Amino acid sequence: MGTRVVVVLVVLLLVLHQDTWFWDDGRLVLGILPIGLFWHVLISIGATLTWALATKVAWPLDDFGSGDAVPNRAVPGDAMPKESR
Repeated sequence: MGTRVVVVLVVLLLVLHQDTWFWDDGRLVLGILPIGLFWHVLISIGATLTWALATKVAWPLDDFGSGDAVPNRAVPGDAMPKESR
């Protein structure tokens, strides 16, 4: 379910990124920012949130079993591995 949501959000961002409706618009947001640039700020924030959701929901975590990339490895500076203590 989470992967589908991420895919839908990515497609939505791709469609919304094609903002031909703001190319000839001279309005300013907050008095200084052209509306086309403001739109791209919103698209960038949406892309950031979508990527955060993708890493939280749709990222495959079971590739390494328990989550340890290198199990049974000694801590640097430690003379004895953890399982030997």
